[in-house]
Amino acid sequence: MSPSIPSITSCSTSMFVEPSKPVSSHINTSPMEMIADLNNMGVELVDSSQLHEATQFFRRALSKANEMAFFAGSSARSPIGENSDASKNLYIYQRGEYDEGMHTFSQPIMIDAELASIHTSVATILYNLGQVAIRTNNNQEASTSFLRALQIFQCGSDCCANSMKALSHAGGVTVVAILSNIGNVLYRAGRFEEAIQTFQKALEVSTSAAAACTHQMLEVSATLNSLGVLFFHLPKADTEKALAYYKESLRIRRNVLGQDAATKEVATTMNNIGRIHYMKGDLDQALCIYSEALTMRRQLFGDDHLDIAAVCYNMGQTLHQKGRLDDAMELYSGFLKIARKRLGCNHRDVAIMLKCIAQIHHERSEFEQACKLYREALQVGEAALGMNHPEIASTLNKLGNLLYESGDTEGAIRVYKEGLKVERAVLSSCHPNIVVTLTNIGQIHKLRGEYHDALRVYKEAVQIQQRNRESSTTDIAATLSAIALIHYQTHSYSKALEVYQEALRIRRDAYGDENLEVASTLNSLGLVLFKMSLYDYALESFHESLRIRHKLLGRDHRDCSVITYNIATIHLDQGNDDEAMPYYRETLRVERAALGHDHADVILTIEHVGRVHQQRGELNDAVRHFKEALELKMAKEQKDHASIAQTFNDLGNVYLQMGRANEMVEAFSHATRHLKQVGQSENELVITGFNFYGLSKLHPEAAATA
Repeated sequence: MSPSIPSITSCSTSMFVEPSKPVSSHINTSPMEMIADLNNMGVELVDSSQLHEATQFFRRALSKANEMAFFAGSSARSPIGENSDASKNLYIYQRGEYDEGMHTFSQPIMIDAELASIHTSVATILYNLGQVAIRTNNNQEASTSFLRALQIFQCGSDCCANSMKALSHAGGVTVVAILSNIGNVLYRAGRFEEAIQTFQKALEVSTSAAAACTHQMLEVSATLNSLGVLFFHLPKADTEKALAYYKESLRIRRNVLGQDAATKEVATTMNNIGRIHYMKGDLDQALCIYSEALTMRRQLFGDDHLDIAAVCYNMGQTLHQKGRLDDAMELYSGFLKIARKRLGCNHRDVAIMLKCIAQIHHERSEFEQACKLYREALQVGEAALGMNHPEIASTLNKLGNLLYESGDTEGAIRVYKEGLKVERAVLSSCHPNIVVTLTNIGQIHKLRGEYHDALRVYKEAVQIQQRNRESSTTDIAATLSAIALIHYQTHSYSKALEVYQEALRIRRDAYGDENLEVASTLNSLGLVLFKMSLYDYALESFHESLRIRHKLLGRDHRDCSVITYNIATIHLDQGNDDEAMPYYRETLRVERAALGHDHADVILTIEHVGRVHQQRGELNDAVRHFKEALELKMAKEQKDHASIAQTFNDLGNVYLQMGRANEMVEAFSHATRHLKQVGQSENELVITGFNFYGLSKLHPEAAATA
């Protein structure tokens, strides 16, 4: 036989705090009145946050009800197991402190002894026990209580004929309220699909009777909003469905209450709609809706309510995304002020906001202030969450990025490794965040020339990607390309060729032939083949890369000039000067079109073309190019004297070849003076392979200004 509802066979009144008013005396009190009084006292204790004491009163009421009736039926087992992975999902977004509209049915319910039946009374008591369990974050107990309440409600003799269409019963709980709470528990545990099914059943029940009562129409609105929340929080958010549910919820509520109604439910749904627009990238629309929600909430709650803080954060995030950093900082600071007051200084959301503010300083290159705030966020986060939490790993990653950008590679790699240790403790072994951290560490090793360590880390990253079925093949190709580049830099060209070929195969399988990633990989292959003296194959790779880039980017894109330069270099290396020159000229044309006439890369190419002309014996063309490069360099506000000296040196050597001694001496003199501007010796000057040590004595710094 299936077990009955658990009962308490004996209780001492000394277990309970004295209620604010006495429970009815047993003398001349019916059992139903006793049950109602015990339940209702529990409700009062919940309202005063005396949750343990409230639980005891609810259990006494349940025990008394068991004395009156025996409830047969299958036991209600919670779908939230104690070892459920979903219940331990550390990336669940939702916060109980902020209103998403998921708590419409969150208040315990009084029982009217004159109207309630024994079945609805038991269901109501179980429902109230579930409410206490939710408040104490006991998802398993809450789920069990709500499921038992639903079973008792459905099998009651007064509602079994049409139980799921019965919206409410006098003096007790409703089917919609029970279903909504079951759905909310599933939501809190990250069981989104099951929660959606439960809320859809609640919507079916509420809609079937909604025409009879305005209040019931508002319950339909609340259920629609909850469904929107669930579709928003799916691992792959369904923003279109979420937005449709939110809009229908808002339409119903405004039809019932008036188009200008300003209620907390309206403000909440508007805030939810704003989040959808933000997620879809409609930032201006999101800001407009957030602003209206913020105004409404301030009218309702004042200036320091947590729901005000929530909209401040959302608006700040949107402004941050738009690059309006001052406005974002103001709203972030507003959130931080409220959160510290309402949640305490060592709350996880205080840590998150400190990280957001640090990011703004980081983006402004205010590294010292950003570093201070990241470290403060870590301190607060560790106090609130402990060391092993994804939020700690995220902050460590951002601090590592900051240290890397500020040039502290030693500090960056240390912090990245701390973050990696946390990630391995709290995430699955194949989680993509671990791959990101490993590649960051690998990048630093590569930058420092620690190629063996870099290869080891990158190989571990690609192994994780290959084990993870959800990894994108293109992400694997990116890591393989990083490995291939290290082989290229360490002159292991055969290994580089092998790995680049695998990356190319993956990218072609994923994208087809007409893709920029494919073009980039072909360029890398061309460089490897060039180093292996496989010139024909290198040219084939470069030409195919150039064809793709011309098709997708047009002929005047900067990336096209990179390929034409490489093609020219191969021809030059093979002694095919006539083949090389048209590609060098095309490189220069594209760079000027894409970058402007005085860009640093344009100047470098002009000089390189000048050297090619010099090598070909086209000395007038060489002089023209070197002079053009000098003119552009001298026009710069911040002059690079070492670079100017090199160009004068090159120009002087061309004049030497031409036998134009006066121009040669003048060019070398200018080169020497510019070398001294940066503290270098005249010994750095090279004239057809020889150093002229005494040139500065013949042409002192008092000479005409360069």
